[in-house]
Amino acid sequence: PTESWALAALYSGKVFLWDYETEALAKSFEVSELPVRCAKFIVRKGWFVCASDDMKLRVFNYSTSEKVKEWEAHTDYIRTVEVHPTLPYVLSSSDDMSVKLWDWEKGFQNTQEFVGHAHYVMAVKLNPKDTNTFATASLDRTIKVWGLSSPTPHYSLEGHERGVNCVDYYPSGDKPYLLSGADDKTVKIWDYQTKTVVQSLDGHTHNVCSVMFHPKLPLIISASEDGTVRIWQSSTYRQESTLNYGMERAWALAATKESNKIAIGYDEGCVVVEFGNDDPIASMDGTGKVVFAKNNDIQTGTVKGIATDESADGEKLQIAVRDLGSTEIYPTSLSHNCNGRFIAVCGDGEFIIYTSQALRNKAFGSALDFVWSGRNTGDYAIRESISRIKIFSNFKEHKIVKPATASAEQLYGGHLLGVKGSDDAVLFYDWEGEFVRKIDVSPNAVYWSDSGEMCLIATDDAAYVLQHDVAGTAQALAMGKGDAEEGVDGSFELLFEINEKVTSGKWVGDCFLFTNSQGRLNYSVAGQIQTLVHLETSSGGATVHSILGYLAKEDRVYLVDKSMNITSYKIMLAMLQYQTAVVRGDFDAANELLPMIPETEYLVVARFLESQGFKEEALAVTTDDDHKFDLALELGQLELGLELMGNIPADESETTESQAKWKRLSDLALSQSKFDLAESAALACKDFSGLLLLYSSTANKAGLAKLAELANEGKKYNIAFLAYFLLGKVEDCISLLSSTNRLPEAAFFARTYHPSKVEDILSLWKTELSKTSTSAADALSTPQLNPDMFPDFDVALKVEQMFMSNRNMDVPAGKYLEAKGDLEMDLIALVKASGNGNGNGNGNGATQQVVEDVVPEPKVEEAAPVSPAVDEEKLAAEKLAAEKLAAEKLAAEKLAAEKLAAEQKAEEDRIAAEKKAEEDRIAAEKAAAEAAALEKKLAEEKEDEELADEFADDW
Repeated sequence: PTESWALAALYSGKVFLWDYETEALAKSFEVSELPVRCAKFIVRKGWFVCASDDMKLRVFNYSTSEKVKEWEAHTDYIRTVEVHPTLPYVLSSSDDMSVKLWDWEKGFQNTQEFVGHAHYVMAVKLNPKDTNTFATASLDRTIKVWGLSSPTPHYSLEGHERGVNCVDYYPSGDKPYLLSGADDKTVKIWDYQTKTVVQSLDGHTHNVCSVMFHPKLPLIISASEDGTVRIWQSSTYRQESTLNYGMERAWALAATKESNKIAIGYDEGCVVVEFGNDDPIASMDGTGKVVFAKNNDIQTGTVKGIATDESADGEKLQIAVRDLGSTEIYPTSLSHNCNGRFIAVCGDGEFIIYTSQALRNKAFGSALDFVWSGRNTGDYAIRESISRIKIFSNFKEHKIVKPATASAEQLYGGHLLGVKGSDDAVLFYDWEGEFVRKIDVSPNAVYWSDSGEMCLIATDDAAYVLQHDVAGTAQALAMGKGDAEEGVDGSFELLFEINEKVTSGKWVGDCFLFTNSQGRLNYSVAGQIQTLVHLETSSGGATVHSILGYLAKEDRVYLVDKSMNITSYKIMLAMLQYQTAVVRGDFDAANELLPMIPETEYLVVARFLESQGFKEEALAVTTDDDHKFDLALELGQLELGLELMGNIPADESETTESQAKWKRLSDLALSQSKFDLAESAALACKDFSGLLLLYSSTANKAGLAKLAELANEGKKYNIAFLAYFLLGKVEDCISLLSSTNRLPEAAFFARTYHPSKVEDILSLWKTELSKTSTSAADALSTPQLNPDMFPDFDVALKVEQMFMSNRNMDVPAGKYLEAKGDLEMDLIALVKASGNGNGNGNGNGATQQVVEDVVPEPKVEEAAPVSPAVDEEKLAAEKLAAEKLAAEKLAAEKLAAEKLAAEQKAEEDRIAAEKKAEEDRIAAEKAAAEAAALEKKLAEEKEDEELADEFADDW
């Protein structure tokens, strides 16, 4: 099972499916109006089966909530059901004193009935080691063992004084034990081969309703109507703990083989409890040999040579496992020594050292903690108590250390011996017991590199990578320079911090591989973290994998999950060494390592180089055109970028990605003033905004004309409008606004730039507006019907004609200073001032001369050659008219200047007057305030004199 679900059968007639990780109700099933006494998963079918007091069994699909089957199974209440682990069978027991076998491949047909009990059959349990046999518990005070093929029991176990409510089998094959709980308040362990009681457990004060051997831990668990759940050690039968959650009677227990959790069903709810941690108990040596523990059994296998290609990444490895034997203690941890020749098994406050090949006992003893040295074969340390640590050399006691802390809480092995203190610090000692250094951080784990020069301290929320001066520390200790309180100064130096919770890790050279709490497999090179893969997580998002080890010859890291499944991922040692060399700045070593990396991995190398800021080197290494293009643009290499764009297949040239690349190329070319390349790239990606900027900045009229057409076709009407406007094509601007139903804007634009079109546009606007509001349409004025609403309209028409005849003239940029004053010229006012603003004619020569003065001179190269036949009198007349117009213009400007000066003088006088008035007001207020103060002072003095006179009279 992969879901964190608990199935609860309720007295209300419902079945609840709880997610115990999120503590939320996943699904609810309305089963019956009567109590549901039992429910079990049928995982391989995606079903669950439940039994209710209407004597029916029901099967539901828990994914779709569909009811698969419902039938009447017994003639009295059904007490429990049991699902066969491999065959399509369901067993049910009932108060009708029978057990029935149902086959779902035959439509849940009853294929066998088992009769033999003389009272209610309260429980049925299949034997996990022999699934053809099962045991039943009955209120007739007996336990019976049956075979699936026989309707009669093989034998009975008698020993309880009252009715038996529950039964369970021992999960491993080394003990032929049965467990039972009864109304006589006892729990009994039976040897079903000798048919005798091995042990009777007393402690409950009411009926025992449910019992179980935990499938992973050496525990017996019992639940009772006294409201308690009691935990017993399955080897010593000593009671370890009692759980009481105050939820009335405890009725049911359930566990999974994959975790240390159990579910408890009470009158008032359901509780899920986890015992200890469920981290896998396994260790791998440097050759790929894995040793792991399942309960008390020690097994071994090898991962060497199993995963040989990348297709094996993340896949479960099929390892040939063989039994090494069993250990006398229940393992809570297992670890190899530095060369893999020995393994240490710890648990129950004891440790045993075995040879890793044959599991022969080498040493043993009592210890709260056990750690190996990272250097010598037989060196290790144990924590005897919170104040006493023993160091062993070559399996013999060597030194006793009393750490300088109030309480030694944990040991960490490796190049130095680490002791976690109660003061949130870790103390490091060498393996001779000499104090090296105290680090003020509370660790969860300490990881050492093989050289002993790198050390990572993992905490609850971060990890700290330290550099250890091996030679300097050894020399200082040899010369007696270590301080008793501070240790050896300079022995450690903080290199960098990893802001992630490290759950497991392994040094490979100076590179650290680790899994974090979010389920990612990462590695760190000099503080640069790279994510290799996102691993599967629990439903709560927590990691379920731990790093077993790394095989350099296979370039693979091996991980194990909580279900003891081993997976692997390819991580090239040459890649790690290359990245380490780059971070250190040793490019000679990096260049020597690069040929050892396959070209298929060059993209990874290039991205790493880029992250380190070595973009030119990354460009030389990368094999991916997209990455090469990105780097070329970042380095400003336009030609390479253009070459790469030319390699794009024709069928991919119109994709969004290709368009974005052309846009980036165009922007870069524009920034480098390479306008031809910028134009071609912008055209390729249809960057109309960029083209508008380019063409308008370079006065490219042909380009603007082409852009207007392209933008119009591409429905980029804003760009098209601006292009037409810059070209002076006001007719096209109005046409564009009209075609896009922007008639109000078209009308106002025409009034300003093309008055002759106003009547036509207003007619269109009226027609369109009348569709929604007739009154609004009628309110619109037109020059023809309402000439008074359009002042100077006839003058505007004349100016329009002048504009049309001269709009193709160009003004060179070099004449901007001369022409800039004409930008704000009021043509209407000038035409009116020239005396030609009346009437509705097309204008005379004088008016034409005004416009010629206003409009900039045409380019010399575009001017028409003067004909020698021009009449001299006409030229003289035109000259005289021009001089007259210039004089009138000068007089008008002078008059305007004098008017402006007069207005400025009047404004200055007004401001001066206001300022003087304000000063007078302030002076008056000040004088009044002073007078009031003086009057008040005189009054007070007079009052004081009167009081003095009265006092004198009284005296």
